[in-house]
Amino acid sequence: MNMSAGMSGRVLHTVAEMAEATGAAVRGTPRDVTGISIDSRTLAPGDAFFAITGENSDGHAYVEKALATGAALAVVARDRADAFPEGAPLLVVDDVLAALTDVARAARARSQAQIVAVTGSVGKTTTKEALRIALGADGETHASAASYNNHWGVPLSLARFPREARYGVFEIGMNHPGEITPLVRLVRPHVAIVTTVEPVHIAQFASIEEIADAKAEIFDGVEPGGAAVLNLDNPLFDRLKAAAEARGISHIVSFGSGEGADVRLKDAALKSYCSVAVADVMGTPITFKVGMPGRHIVQNMLAVLAAARLAGADMALAALALSHLKPPPGRGVPLRLQVKSGQATLLDESYNANPASMRAALDVLSRTPVGTRGRRIAVLGDMLELGPDGEAHHAGLATAIVAAKIDQVYCCGPQMHALWQALPSDRRGGYAIHATHLEPMVAAAIRAGDTLMVKGSNGSRMGPLVKKLAERFHAGEDALLEG
Repeated sequence: MNMSAGMSGRVLHTVAEMAEATGAAVRGTPRDVTGISIDSRTLAPGDAFFAITGENSDGHAYVEKALATGAALAVVARDRADAFPEGAPLLVVDDVLAALTDVARAARARSQAQIVAVTGSVGKTTTKEALRIALGADGETHASAASYNNHWGVPLSLARFPREARYGVFEIGMNHPGEITPLVRLVRPHVAIVTTVEPVHIAQFASIEEIADAKAEIFDGVEPGGAAVLNLDNPLFDRLKAAAEARGISHIVSFGSGEGADVRLKDAALKSYCSVAVADVMGTPITFKVGMPGRHIVQNMLAVLAAARLAGADMALAALALSHLKPPPGRGVPLRLQVKSGQATLLDESYNANPASMRAALDVLSRTPVGTRGRRIAVLGDMLELGPDGEAHHAGLATAIVAAKIDQVYCCGPQMHALWQALPSDRRGGYAIHATHLEPMVAAAIRAGDTLMVKGSNGSRMGPLVKKLAERFHAGEDALLEG
């Protein structure tokens, strides 16, 4: 995970700007910075190193390494500053994470960019990446790296915001009520997108309505005159719309396939590795190709096009750029496996899972081609944080599996046992309590021509299972992607 962002020699923040923003005492002779880092392992020369104390490590232990690597300065806590050599280039503050937030706030205050914030139960990171690509076709665009969407990821992404950027895209996530509000008030977007509301992290909430209310916190930071972009096809649309209006947002743009959507999907050709779609974007017909498969991806591209239009971007360039979107690691990357007497395809969906994303992945698997006598195989791990209805959510996947014509299902984890029991006997491939026990079963079953999809929550350890299969079968990225 790269946690530095060098700016190729371009000054990101001057020492004076950082000292003013944070109220820091300046020691030594720090230099103006070209990037921000919180990880000495990936720090680039010219970065400011923020010595954040986390759950598992204390950044102060890495300050001297960061400075030796070429950091322009280090931001350290006042009660730790005397441990460093006299003359070390330091900004000394009361609280390092608070100082990072102060720098983020200053970066936002100076920006003239149009800013989009994205939240939702499913699809945040893909939508953020699509916005980065679409808006980037029209002008310099800064976007959150990876899934930097929490209490340190959002300030870090915003602190890296170049003053020259024309657009900014920030992903904002949450596991509990109250988490989004302080982050979106920092970002202050002109456009806020809620991709969808689904029973994700529902163990922390009393109902799906409470999840919608937590997502609606994104409206708390929308700039005056800004807009909310909401999914008309989601049952919580009216609740989200009312929440946006209650916060004074009058410009609400709906997207979806339903009648009356401001950005409406008119037609879509869903292919195995990409999709082509026609949409009406606030009265303008737009045809676009997106370089990822799945109807859920096409749906989120409607939100991307809506935001691009609201931000004033060139719509032709934005639509054309979406063909360059590719799946991030663990979100559908196709791998080619070298098996006995031929090849098989593995769709790596191991990044995370919930009922909505699981159904979407099964639908994509149903559209992915298989070879002669090949089968479609789903390898599924537990979906976590689903609360007391967890087993029902798992068992409920059986209907989606049958509808998608999946030939074989391999399950692991205590919750997935509910799905195993609900499956027709002819679909059962194998069951294990742990992913490590499932891997040899799956490996023994794969034949030339098969396509298998691996998916589960991070805690179900499906990522390591993919890695072991990839190593065992000498995997390479699938060369058969449709152009």
